[in-house]
Amino acid sequence: MTKTINLTLKVWRQPSTESKGGFETYHASDISTDMSFLEMLDVVNEKLTMDGKEPIAFDHDCREGICGQCGSVVNGRAHGPEKGTTLCQLHMRHFSDGDTIAIEPFRARAFKVLKDLMVDRSALDKVIQAGGYVSVNTGGTPDANAIPISKEIADKAMDAAACIGCGACVAACPNASAMLFVSAKVSQLALLPQGRPEAARRVTAMVRTMDRMGFGNCSNERECEAECPKEISITNIARMNREFFKAGFFSAVK
Repeated sequence: MTKTINLTLKVWRQPSTESKGGFETYHASDISTDMSFLEMLDVVNEKLTMDGKEPIAFDHDCREGICGQCGSVVNGRAHGPEKGTTLCQLHMRHFSDGDTIAIEPFRARAFKVLKDLMVDRSALDKVIQAGGYVSVNTGGTPDANAIPISKEIADKAMDAAACIGCGACVAACPNASAMLFVSAKVSQLALLPQGRPEAARRVTAMVRTMDRMGFGNCSNERECEAECPKEISITNIARMNREFFKAGFFSAVK
C-alpha cells in the first residue's frame, strides 16, 4: 500500500527579475512517497491551476538526472538533502508527514531569478563557449584506438565529464564560485591528448570568462563537492589551477 504524507511548503515566488519576491505558504496533501520532488510540485501546481492561481515556475526537462535543468535549494541545500541526487531524482519518501519544506531558487550574482524557482544559468554556457571544446578537422570518424589512452586517464576524464552543469556548486558555495564546474570542463579535455594542443588558450579563456560573468572566488570551503549531484571532486580545481599557472608561465616566457 502506497504511503501518503501531508506537507507545508514555503515557496519563493517572484513574478520577474525586476520584481521583489517572497515566500508563500502552500499545503500539499496526500502526497505519495513514491513521487519525485518535481512530481510533488506538479500536484501542487495542478491544484493552484484549478483554484485559478498562478502555478509555481520551476526548471525541468529530462527528469532523469541527466540534463542539469532542474535545481532548487530545498531546506538550505542545493537539490535537497540526499547526496549525489538531482532534484528530479529526489523522492518524497525522504520526507516525513507534517514536514515544512522551504524551496527557493539558486542564489548567485551570476544567476538572475527569472521567475519563482527559475534562474538564468546562461553564464555557464558562456564559459563553455569560451573554450569548452576541441577543434578538429571534419571528415570521417577516426578509429577509436587511433590514440591510445590509459584506463586511469580515461576514467579521470570521464569522472570530470560527468558534470551536468546544473549550477548546484555555485548555489552551495558561500562565494557563489563556479570553480568546480569550470575545472570539471577544463579537466575532461586537459587530461586527454585531444585537448592538449589548445590547453593553454582554453583554460585562460574559460577562467577569464568565469570572472567576467560575476562568479566569486574559491576559498576551499568544499560545499560544492558536497552538494554536486554527480559528486565531482575538487581535485579538478587543483588541476585547473595548475593548468592556468602553466598557461600564464609559458605565455610570459614567450
